[in-house]
Amino acid sequence: MFNFCSLYSGSTGNCLFVETNETKILVDAGVSQKKIETALASFNVALSDIDAILVTHEHSDHVRNIGSISKKYNTPIYCNLETLNNMQAQKAKIDDSNQNIFTINKKFKIKDLEILPFSIPHDAANPCGFNIFHDDKKISIATDIGHMDNTLISKLKDSSFILLEANYDPDILKYSRYPFQLKQRILSPIGHLSNESSGKTITELASKYGLKHAMLGHLSKENNFPELALKTVTDELKNNNINSKDISVSVASRDFPSKLIKI
Repeated sequence: MFNFCSLYSGSTGNCLFVETNETKILVDAGVSQKKIETALASFNVALSDIDAILVTHEHSDHVRNIGSISKKYNTPIYCNLETLNNMQAQKAKIDDSNQNIFTINKKFKIKDLEILPFSIPHDAANPCGFNIFHDDKKISIATDIGHMDNTLISKLKDSSFILLEANYDPDILKYSRYPFQLKQRILSPIGHLSNESSGKTITELASKYGLKHAMLGHLSKENNFPELALKTVTDELKNNNINSKDISVSVASRDFPSKLIKI
């Protein structure tokens, strides 16, 4: 068994779930403890069953309740040193014995899962995505990406499943209520990934490396729509002669869990 579920994904809060027969982990915990408990209960998992929480970076929509969960359930937290030191309010709640420091581009294990953290271009201390391996299969998680490059593609290739950011539509962002400075941050090389860039990335991964299942994540509440993100990506696939039967593309919700995906 190797399963994935996006519990919540979006600019308002993020929490992902991965499980095998032996291991259950979360990636980030940027929503309320109650919401996480409710989502996990929908497939008969308790928050106390979680073996560890991986942290991508210190922004509040990813770490808001990591400290509280760790304190209540004695849950081990895995992050890099720069991220830990830049989430002081959360760090203060995490017992020293539960502070596990990993190194970017160096694999580590949690029970029967093997995990490789890799760098992503984002305006945080030392942000990362994750490759998660089990039974010769690979899940890749990559959100909060300012731009895509060949180094990132090399980390995402040969994935059985990928959760990839499709944060905004440029035209919606252009006319949104966001202040100019925030718009520039989102558009910057260390900001977020657009629908179009996400589509081009998934097309490359499908055409060159046989990607079969992608989920679009971390959509902006103000600058995107799930239907638009999905259409932009699927149109890009069609324009490159990739049949919809060859790859499944879905969209993660900010409000409720996705289906439990069997890898």
